[in-house]
Amino acid sequence: MLGMKGAGSMAVLAIAVLLGACQTDSFSSGSPEGVPIALESIDGAPQPVRTALIDELTSAAADRKVELVGSSAQARYRVRGYLSTETVNGETKVAYVWDVFDSEKRRAKRLTGTSPARTTASISALDKETLAKLANASMDEIAGFLSAARDSTPIRTAEAELDGEVAAQ
Repeated sequence: MLGMKGAGSMAVLAIAVLLGACQTDSFSSGSPEGVPIALESIDGAPQPVRTALIDELTSAAADRKVELVGSSAQARYRVRGYLSTETVNGETKVAYVWDVFDSEKRRAKRLTGTSPARTTASISALDKETLAKLANASMDEIAGFLSAARDSTPIRTAEAELDGEVAAQ
């Protein structure tokens, strides 16, 4: 009877080890989790569009497990964005550039792209659907960069400056 009880315990232990091996650790799987980034600015769009885009970026970041923090918070990277529109042959596209800066205030990555816009008007007329597409494409690229950079460099936070004073170290 004791032999059967010991064999049962070993079987439970073996199953637990096998199930544990199936689990992934976000730190070793290339996930962007745990790498906070701060969105410092978005130039080229009026305030209502910036606000709407920040809402869409926040949602896209959450979907990708990217930790988006306020501009005065401690962050490993700081991001600055630039938007513009261009209409060619009746088709309007929103061009975006995201400059990602490291803790030494050096540009670590520049991400660029375009997203089709449903309007032929100016950037101030961009709709929610266009901004959502732009945010999703942007956050895909940012999450990919963060995942690749996660294990390649030691984590240091980037400093935020508010009116010339360091806000985070």
